[in-house]
Formats: sequence, C-alpha cells, structure tokens
Amino acid sequence: MTQDAAPNPQNHDWADHVDRLRSSFCRLLGQDLIPPDMTGSAAGQALYEADFVVVSHGTEADPIFNYANAMAQRLFEFSWEEFTTLPSRLSAELPNREERAQLLSAVTRQGFIRDYRGIRIAKSGRRFYIHNAIVWTVTDDLGTPYGQAATFRQWEYLDG
Repeated sequence: MTQDAAPNPQNHDWADHVDRLRSSFCRLLGQDLIPPDMTGSAAGQALYEADFVVVSHGTEADPIFNYANAMAQRLFEFSWEEFTTLPSRLSAELPNREERAQLLSAVTRQGFIRDYRGIRIAKSGRRFYIHNAIVWTVTDDLGTPYGQAATFRQWEYLDG
C-alpha cells in the first residue's frame, strides 16, 4: 500500500476539513485532537501523521470516507485514493453493519459517543477490534453538518 497521493496540507479545502474536525471535536468534548496552538498546514500535517486513527465521512445517503490519516490507512490497508472513495459502511463486516448504523444514529442525536467498541475489517479481510473510540458529528462553527468522524488509539487483531 502506498500513500503517494496523501492530502496536501497546503490545500485549502483539506485544511478547512481538518479545522472542522478539530473544532467540532473540541466543542463537543472539550479537548483537542492535537495541540491547540497548531494551525494551518502544521495542524494538518500533525493530524495526518498522528499516532492514532482519525477517519471521517460525509453526509451522503451512503456516506463516503472523506478523510483518513496515515495511521488509519495503515490499519485499514487502503491508500488515500481507495479510502476516500469507500462507503464507510464497508469498514464493518456485514453482520456488524446494523450495529454501526445504530451507533451513527446515536451520534447524530447526541453529538458524540465515547468508549465505542466494535469489529472492523481491513482491505485484506483482516479483522480487528477497536476499543475506546470516540465518534462525533462534524460541523462548522455555525452548526452546519459535514458528516461524522471517529478517532481511536487502541485495537487488537482478531485473526492470526
């Protein structure tokens, strides 16, 4: 897997998305994903290179991932190009998709959920259990919805 076409921190749209991820997270949870004094391209690069997973999807009827940092790309075994064309429901196995849909519905109602646990699947079919995930609604400063995001630091592989 390569990450050749990873997002460019200098890209205005990408920087705006990172800002929305951070500001929504901070508004809802009272903490920042990365040091709060980081801004612009430095913030974008720091989040992309973080030692924890951050993913997000948009507001489509069948939401498509629109962000996956490098750690997420390694864990799920998708390149940036593959990740950002993938319906987010496909990150869970078929039997776990209903549970995932219920989770996202709860996040929509409540704004965020802490301590989420669930099984996810990588491109190769390798399954892993995520622990202590935070899932939140991504909005701009006016409350306009842009989708949902998740972050987590803990996972364990379930197959060999």
